[in-house]
Amino acid sequence: MFTRRIALVALIGMAAFAPVAAMAAKTFEANSFAEAQKAGVPILVDVSAPWCPTCQVQKSVLDELYKQPEFKNLVVFEVDFDSRKDVLSKLGVRSQSTLIVYKGAVEKGRTVGDTNRASIAALLAKTN
Repeated sequence: MFTRRIALVALIGMAAFAPVAAMAAKTFEANSFAEAQKAGVPILVDVSAPWCPTCQVQKSVLDELYKQPEFKNLVVFEVDFDSRKDVLSKLGVRSQSTLIVYKGAVEKGRTVGDTNRASIAALLAKTN
């Protein structure tokens, strides 16, 4: 019994120092997106492709930025460039590595191919 308590305390202590996990992005679904817009929350739509090196750099920059307190309420929707042509058409997207930010239903900005941490952070800040 005593050993179990020590092990439990050790596990809890280790969990407190575990690295922060990346924000869980949602696969873009029209209903979920509409609900988030209606709720007035800050939204990022991340259009990417698994074969795109620029998208991979953007993802690493975004994973770092998601840990910042100012972006804790950001709702992220991922759109696969290769398979979601319906969404691309609706959002007016012509290229992978496109990031679009919304505050509720209002588009606040977009960028294509940007991998600069400061400019991506500035784009996300437009949702606050």
